[in-house]
Amino acid sequence: MPMGDQIDDDHSSPVQPADQEIVSKRDYINISSHPSITKILRKQGDQEVLFADKILKFTGSGKMKSRILIITDFAVYFVDPEIDALKRRIALAAVDKICLSKLNDNFLAVIIPTEYDLLIASARKIEIITAFNEATTKASDYELDVLTSNRFEYNAASDVVKEIEFEEVEGGVKTRILRK
Repeated sequence: MPMGDQIDDDHSSPVQPADQEIVSKRDYINISSHPSITKILRKQGDQEVLFADKILKFTGSGKMKSRILIITDFAVYFVDPEIDALKRRIALAAVDKICLSKLNDNFLAVIIPTEYDLLIASARKIEIITAFNEATTKASDYELDVLTSNRFEYNAASDVVKEIEFEEVEGGVKTRILRK
């Protein structure tokens, strides 16, 4: 049933169903304080937010853009945090796997065979992977493949393949992104 339909079965709650907050876990941006985002999620039928936080997204040309990453029980959303505008929605079923390095860095790639892939950076990458696994397990009873390697390829755009390489160096991790 769409979330916008109002049914007043629970007389004990002072909140009307259409006004109820979407259930959230790992919500680092306080989704309920972003009415335009909650409206988008309700319109799409999402009922549970498994992860929400600001991340950095790398464009096909290599630029970094600030985005809000939202992982729900149905889809993955990328929202422009300055204007709370939806930039991209990806159905969970379209996500094939996640790639990340074996080192202590903040990068992960979300591989989507039917579209272009995503390279993002977040200090909460383990929580993001956990949320993806929860979402895919709930939606389809399969666990998402998570591949760890210090070198992997991703499709940065429909016609652009890039390779990302990680190397442990004194004081941290050196990351190189190369066009193939």
